Amino acid sequence: MQMAGQIGVAPRITEQPTVTVHVADQLLRAGVISHLGRGDVQVLENPDRSAVARPDLSGTVAVVVSDRLDDLTLAELKRLVRGGRRQVLLVAGQLREPELVSVLECGVQNIVWRHQASPQRLAQAVRTAARGDGDLPPDLLGQLLGAVGRGQRGPRRGAPLYLAPREVSVLRLVADGLETRQIAQELSYSERTVKNILHGIMSRMHLTNRAHAVAYALREGYL
Repeated sequence: MQMAGQIGVAPRITEQPTVTVHVADQLLRAGVISHLGRGDVQVLENPDRSAVARPDLSGTVAVVVSDRLDDLTLAELKRLVRGGRRQVLLVAGQLREPELVSVLECGVQNIVWRHQASPQRLAQAVRTAARGDGDLPPDLLGQLLGAVGRGQRGPRRGAPLYLAPREVSVLRLVADGLETRQIAQELSYSERTVKNILHGIMSRMHLTNRAHAVAYALREGYL
């Protein structure tokens, strides 16, 4: 099951997406760049280190590679997301349940397992992120559902439990892997309406993102 979508205006994209690669190991970095090139993805070299003129990074995707999530990686994810100009794709070796919640709370909604990161899979995930949508491995949704079920960083006590029928319809399609545009077409809504519905759910239930909203709806028996 793939999770689709991130709230907000979709960034400008081109047919050939542009990425920045963030990984300490230079051999691993070279391998990731090679994979991305085979997927027809353009890599922008070290834009943050330019002391003269930094390029416009709007619409680019920051690809972060990490075997295990540590404090430095989490800080890097926060920095990239808070920059506000880039979507972030995390290529992870492993993520424990609390780490997954931390990553999602940073605003990262695109994750690929490192052992599944073929050139085609990476290119697909990059294009999904560039559109402003989200993509999670199916097993991570199960982890998130478990975290919500145990009340880890879940909705605040006393939050309203009611979901309107159209909210349930949107969440069901999100859970099925549809992107914002596809949900709008399926329900005959505008894309803005879909985004507003999701934003309303997350604001009212004090949820962090679409994956969290789907897990909440599953736990409460709406899906």
